[in-house]
Amino acid sequence: MSRDTLTGSRIRERRGMAGMRQADLARQVGISASYLNLIEHNRRRIGGKLLVDIATELGVEPSLLSEGAEAALISTLREAAAAAGASVRPELDRIDDFAGRFPGWAELIADAHRRIGTLERTVATLTDRLTHDPHLATSVHEMLTMVTAIRSTAGILADTREIEPEWRNRFHRNINEDSQRLADSTQRLVSYLDGAGDADASLTSPMEEVERMLADHDYAIPGLEAAEADLEGFVALQPQLTTKAAREAALNALRQLRSDARSMPRDEVAEALERHGMDPSALARRFRVSMAVVFRRIAILSDDLLPDPIGLVMCDGSGTLMLRKPVEGFPLPQFSAACPKWPLFQALTRPLQPILRAVEVTGREARQFHCYAISETVGTVEFNRDPLYRAFMMVVPVAVPLDNPRHVGSTCRVCPSSDCAGRREPSILVDGI
Repeated sequence: MSRDTLTGSRIRERRGMAGMRQADLARQVGISASYLNLIEHNRRRIGGKLLVDIATELGVEPSLLSEGAEAALISTLREAAAAAGASVRPELDRIDDFAGRFPGWAELIADAHRRIGTLERTVATLTDRLTHDPHLATSVHEMLTMVTAIRSTAGILADTREIEPEWRNRFHRNINEDSQRLADSTQRLVSYLDGAGDADASLTSPMEEVERMLADHDYAIPGLEAAEADLEGFVALQPQLTTKAAREAALNALRQLRSDARSMPRDEVAEALERHGMDPSALARRFRVSMAVVFRRIAILSDDLLPDPIGLVMCDGSGTLMLRKPVEGFPLPQFSAACPKWPLFQALTRPLQPILRAVEVTGREARQFHCYAISETVGTVEFNRDPLYRAFMMVVPVAVPLDNPRHVGSTCRVCPSSDCAGRREPSILVDGI
């Protein structure tokens, strides 16, 4: 049943809300009660003057009967059905009728699906942090060291009957100092964990601070293309950059983005996109730049020039993620290792060879993307010196369903795939979680 046949269900619902009998409404619009009954059960199509007359009698706009909010609701119900897997087989061919006849129950199912998705994302963020966060690991190790020292000193005092007053005082002083340090470390750890549910909170590395700075400016740095832009002054004023290392990393990133902007001016990029569309190869030829420059520039300008934002991920030769521009539906781990099936990592094995893959992200939302990836050398290539590589991946949302996309995840700990050859560790998203 198509969505436009839900008009009858909306009429029946509105009539019930108005406390009007079916026969009374039929009489007022000049049709038989039996014909109105067929309409309300979606067995007869309705439109034109009759729809306007019924809407007038019910005191609503005709669009509320012909359109309503079922489109988004049905889409969410289909997502919930897809997320259920093979263990549950809902009647997809009757989903429109279900949403029209039982809108309350349909909305309840959709709301539960959205809540579960939110909880899974929270679990993913917390697991990523608690499992791989270097700051948390260092803090816990420091606390365990101090607890061990206090216990050792206290054991000496408890087991030794006669201790010189000078040594006893020294042991007491050590216990007091270690206890104070333990209390301070515990307080810092508690403050740190207060933001553990926020994927953007409690940044722990210079590049993460750079990512926060870029995100806070929507990746649109004012005056970036201007020759007189004072990048050093701009960086010095950014509150997100709390360390010298973060400010240096931010300055290097802005210099790279400024070079990209000068190679691909915004207005010319907009014109090229109108002419070539999302074709990185054509754009690289048009501006005579490398594919990596195209990826970076298009991802930065996508929020302004394209219908949907585009994501960008960069990694070094070890596979460590160095810079992330997230995109809705493609989760990027903050601390842990990413999915080995990302085209980003395939590009490292094929230097300078562009890769295009259709992918679908595992999980309840199961969104699909085109991923463009390439790896390029860092600096110039010299004789008798092994080159270093960095890989870039542009993540482009797609509106039309893709054929046979490759299933990829975020990181193993929160990936529900059960038969992945690249799995490193078990997932916590099992039945019962």
